[in-house]
Amino acid sequence: MSDLKVQHILTLAELLAKGARHNFVSITTSSLGKNIHRSQQAASKHLLELEQDGYIERIRNGQKFSVRITQKGHAEMVKISTVLKSSLESAPSYIEFMGNIISGMGEGAYYMSMKGYTKQFKSKLGYIPFPGTLNVKLKDKKFVEAKRELDVHEGIMIDGFSDGKRTYGWVKCYQAKINNSVDGLLITLERTHYDDSILELISHTNIKKAAKLSGGSQISIRVPVSSK
Repeated sequence: MSDLKVQHILTLAELLAKGARHNFVSITTSSLGKNIHRSQQAASKHLLELEQDGYIERIRNGQKFSVRITQKGHAEMVKISTVLKSSLESAPSYIEFMGNIISGMGEGAYYMSMKGYTKQFKSKLGYIPFPGTLNVKLKDKKFVEAKRELDVHEGIMIDGFSDGKRTYGWVKCYQAKINNSVDGLLITLERTHYDDSILELISHTNIKKAAKLSGGSQISIRVPVSSK
């Protein structure tokens, strides 16, 4: 890995963006500092250290100067880019949850069978889920925090509706693999009696039977996410 300091990497990245790979570009330490969110003095120090280490070269013209990144500097940035690209591409493309099956409140089957939901399930998922939800109590705080961040990821939205007497909230569905064997959906609800330590799962089939599970069984859930 490169010996460059983080602040030097940021400075070189800014210089590259300004075209300093092949050409000398005019720059002031005040503008550089502003762009890398550092003081003018810090920016000046970065340039001095980069020049001393052979990563950039400077030409002075009176009170002004121009900067160009050397071959050494460019090679170091390419090396860093390669490491970052490899790390990003090798990162797991899923969020994993671990927990234990618990008994629910018995409302899942009723809500999953409502026409306002089943019509949308059929059109958006291609099937009507098995009536009921499988409830999972998450094991650790890290899984609870991961659930809270799910909404930033893309899911399938089942819109809320009204039956003339009351309104029912939306359901957001995330593709999930249960115990690495059963395909299902992790759902989040606009209205729920549960806190963030409980996951609710639905599927086209009875998850318990398909995965040979029972109350209290440990279960793993993987939700694919985009790396973008």
